[in-house]
Amino acid sequence: MKKKLLIIFIIILVLILGILIFKKMTKKEEKTENEIVPLEEITEEQERETMISLYYTNIETNTLMPEARKIDVKKLIENPYKTLVEMLIESPKNDKLKSSIPEGTKVNNATLKNNTLELDLSKEFIENPKGNIDEAKLSIYSIVNTLTELNEVSNVKILIDGKENEKYPNIDINFEEPFLRQN
Repeated sequence: MKKKLLIIFIIILVLILGILIFKKMTKKEEKTENEIVPLEEITEEQERETMISLYYTNIETNTLMPEARKIDVKKLIENPYKTLVEMLIESPKNDKLKSSIPEGTKVNNATLKNNTLELDLSKEFIENPKGNIDEAKLSIYSIVNTLTELNEVSNVKILIDGKENEKYPNIDINFEEPFLRQN
C-alpha cells in the first residue's frame, strides 16, 4: 500500500512539475510575440541626425518663433554654439520668418564658462541694428533663446570683437550682464 501511495505521489508530483514547466514555456513565447519590432532599420545617416530649434522673427507678429531643423551631429562636434549662431544668421526655411541678426555679423568665438556662454560677435552686430530697440532685443533674444535650448547653457554673455560691456550706438541696451532666456 505504501508503494502504491508513493507511486501515485510521484506521478502527481511529475504532473504538477510538467504543468508548471509547460506554463512557463508558453509565457516566454507570449513575451516574444509582444516584443516591439521596428518596421524599418534606422540607417547610419539617420543615427547621426538630431533636431535643433533656431529662433527667428515672425514677420507677421514681430515675435520670436522657433524653427525646427534636422542637423547632422558631425556639424555640432567642433563648436556647437558657433555653428548654431552661424545657422541663425542664415535665412530661415519658413518664408513667414526672417533672421533677426544684423547683416554682416560674424561669430568670432563661442566659449562655455560654467553655464554662461560667452559669445564674441563682430562689430556689425551693434553697428548695423535692424531698426529700433524692439528689433535689437529680437536679435539678442533670437541668439539667447536658440543657445539656451542646450541643457548646458543657462545664459549668454555677448562680447563685441572680444570687448565686454559694449553698447549699441543709438539704442539703450548694453551688454554688461549675461542675457537670460525670454519666453
